[in-house]
Amino acid sequence: MQREALKQPLLWNDPRGKGRKRDAAPLAVLRAGGLDMEFTGLHSAVPQNNQPSLFDSPAERYLKVRQSVQRFTVTQLGLAIFTKENSNKYVVHSYNFFLFPSTLGVTDVEFTLSASSIQFLSHYGFDFNKFLKDGIPYMNEVQEESLSQRLSEGSWRVCSAVGRNVMKKAIDEVTRWIVAAEEGETMTLKDLSGSHMLEVQLVLRQALQNVWTQPLEDGEVVVKKVSPQQRRLLENSSYDYCRKELILTSARGFTNLFQILVEAKKPLVGHNMFMDLCHLHDKFYKPLPESYEEFKRNIHNLFPVLIDTKTVTKSIWRNHRFPRVSTLLEVYEVLCSNNLNPTDPTGPVITLASDCSRYAEKKSPHEAGYDAFLCGSVLLKSAHLLLRRVTKCSDTVEADPSFSQYLTALAEYLNKVNFIRGGASSINFSGEDVPSQHPPPLVVRVRGWPQMNERQIYQELKALCRFDVRRLSENQFILLSNKFKHVRRVLRNYKHHPHLQISVYRHWRHSPRVNCLLQVSGIVALWSLLAFVLGGRPCCSS
Repeated sequence: MQREALKQPLLWNDPRGKGRKRDAAPLAVLRAGGLDMEFTGLHSAVPQNNQPSLFDSPAERYLKVRQSVQRFTVTQLGLAIFTKENSNKYVVHSYNFFLFPSTLGVTDVEFTLSASSIQFLSHYGFDFNKFLKDGIPYMNEVQEESLSQRLSEGSWRVCSAVGRNVMKKAIDEVTRWIVAAEEGETMTLKDLSGSHMLEVQLVLRQALQNVWTQPLEDGEVVVKKVSPQQRRLLENSSYDYCRKELILTSARGFTNLFQILVEAKKPLVGHNMFMDLCHLHDKFYKPLPESYEEFKRNIHNLFPVLIDTKTVTKSIWRNHRFPRVSTLLEVYEVLCSNNLNPTDPTGPVITLASDCSRYAEKKSPHEAGYDAFLCGSVLLKSAHLLLRRVTKCSDTVEADPSFSQYLTALAEYLNKVNFIRGGASSINFSGEDVPSQHPPPLVVRVRGWPQMNERQIYQELKALCRFDVRRLSENQFILLSNKFKHVRRVLRNYKHHPHLQISVYRHWRHSPRVNCLLQVSGIVALWSLLAFVLGGRPCCSS
């Protein structure tokens, strides 16, 4: 059933170095799936102030990310399938899927390129030709419904300029041929590729009631002249390769695999995966809703078990002799080193399948399939460390820990996705978000420097430390940092500054609303006192 849903092969990047067609690996014995995605951009510059900030609540950050996700698209999705074999050995099948929005009869999709993101991908050897020429189509439920309606109405149209040129050439050839052709005669259209094979057939059948089409391999379509009676018999028969359900399956493309992953209900593993989840929702399920809470509910229904390795490894830093490293590859290398497990024979053994051996021989950071493999590997090794901590010593760890034991050790981290630089430490997709433990905010009062703005305050302080800045009033600004040492440093260095008076923010003292309320209360109290005094004076007798 699952493999039938993926009957159309998916183009993936073979880790042995060659692109080829292949069905997705069976998911029946899947323990967990590592996921990674690459995009044409991360944070949109439109509108202004859309960059992430320490001031952001999860709901505010979601709205910023939502605007970015609507502008950018997915270039590559990596999926690593971890299956357990004998003992504590896991075999990994890792896949790269180059993706490109479907152009099959739907409204033309627009997306933006971020120069820095494209430069980043280029630096790490991203194959833009495969993305643009061979990318697998995909669509969400709203786009699929629109396509389904067009097919039912027979109102097919070609979106791309290339498609229109191909269509014009094919129609010219067929209309010239059909004038002199007898019933039963055929001709062959050649050099068609991808969705053009389907679009040519649909347009020809829509325009000419006395032709029948059948696709061949190698980009060829056979056109046959038939009678109207023969045409009616062939339509919607097993010989009809343009049946509505087949067209929709083809147009869904990678979305077919997404739906299989949703149905499997297996743990989905990522690293700093909030942006990934937003794109999964928007591109393959439904456009992102305006409501942050609705987004959380939808994702939890799609993937009941999420594990963010960034959330897990932040805990390991505190409880093990684990050096602070920044990238996913560095985390993986530390966990694979002998420094953490010098004599532990019970740890998980992770082996790449034979057709993914390139990843065992060569590091490929920021290739989605490789990073997906790293995510799953980091998860298993981190879970083993946590299991050792729970059992107090390695001697009590079973020689063959089950994956369910690993999940039990990870229980406090399940569905908690790391929240980068904001008002929460993680987003909890199955409950309340976890607030951040930031240093106290600071307030800056400016004296003698007129018309100062947030950017100028930031520039003044950035050589010393890093703060996010927000205007509080005409001459006051709030500073937020995620490092206590930065707060101490700026308080010490600006103690006697002639123009900037910096102190710890006190809501009752510095909030404009509280000050306004106090002023209004003072005025009301003064008038009340005045009324009481004047109203209590004795009247003069006549």
